[in-house]
Amino acid sequence: MEVGAGDVVSFEGNGLYRVDRVEVTENRRIEAVRVDPVVYRPGRIEDQPPVQAAFIAPAPVYPLFLDLPLMTGDEVPHAPYVAVSANPWPGPVAVYSDAGIGEFELNSVISDRAVIGETETELAKADTGIVDRGEALQVRLASGALRSRDWAAVLNGANRLAIGSASTDQWEVLQFSDAELIGSDTFLVKNRLRGQFGTDAIMPDVWPVGSKVVLLDRAVGQITLSANLRNMAQSYRVGPAKMSIDSSSYSKMDFAFSGAGLRPYAPCHLRVSQTPEGDQITWIRRSRIGGDSWELPSVPISEEVENYQIRVLAGGVIKRDVVSNTSSWIYTDAMKSADEITEEYRIEVAQLSAVYGAGGWAVLDV
Repeated sequence: MEVGAGDVVSFEGNGLYRVDRVEVTENRRIEAVRVDPVVYRPGRIEDQPPVQAAFIAPAPVYPLFLDLPLMTGDEVPHAPYVAVSANPWPGPVAVYSDAGIGEFELNSVISDRAVIGETETELAKADTGIVDRGEALQVRLASGALRSRDWAAVLNGANRLAIGSASTDQWEVLQFSDAELIGSDTFLVKNRLRGQFGTDAIMPDVWPVGSKVVLLDRAVGQITLSANLRNMAQSYRVGPAKMSIDSSSYSKMDFAFSGAGLRPYAPCHLRVSQTPEGDQITWIRRSRIGGDSWELPSVPISEEVENYQIRVLAGGVIKRDVVSNTSSWIYTDAMKSADEITEEYRIEVAQLSAVYGAGGWAVLDV
């Protein structure tokens, strides 16, 4: 049998061999390697060839910075929050901040997409401490969904919603029990608790159409801010963590935060009564820390000392501005005469913080 290099031959009982080399001298010398027949069978052809996924460039993310009050008591009082959305969601989002020397450093990493939307109807001012059963607030969400919760869950902190403007640090925190889906990503928010956590003091007469709303769940977290950088403008860059900070997918903004977690609540039950000396103004303080106990005779002061700023206004002009260390003050007839107060006037009272300054203002027209 004539064989050459590359031939596959069979030896009886010993399988197949591939001939690698043949030497022909007085005797024929063959070098061969045993092979498996499966090597020579045709490979399986896939029904469909693999398709490479199309490349999708990371889209710019949409961040909202929120200066919010203390809600659980475990927060850093002066540190702001950030909520981020994007379509499509790029995965972890990085927040860089200017360290004050023209260089950006990684501040925080946001893992989850926040529930962010806009109002499509107005929301009028309402009383606090009772359920606001007024007209439903219609909101359209860019991502996520809202759901109804029972009142036991709401009173324990569920369904917190911040409403405000992206260009200011004035955010009202409200809660709601009912959310009704009425269209694509569109909900009616009903049965609300307004001005929660002292935000009644910054509630406007009307939140207009186009106001921003953010569901305050675990997707919304605080970023790092040094206490000495309160009220100082900082530059921020927010974008996909997998991209470089100079990528077009990064959003750029500058913000200064006052630290709403340090803001004293506005006093409540502001009243006036007549005395022989003049008008006696009284009020009851509120506390931003530890004010929920029913066992204490009064709520804690929560500040270094108890002080209140009192302003008297007439015709929109401040006539008198004083400080009191007690929760009452007498606007004497002599003061009225000196201030040329002959008809009605307005009293404004705010608790003072040594760190924040005047907190929310309680207002009474006399």
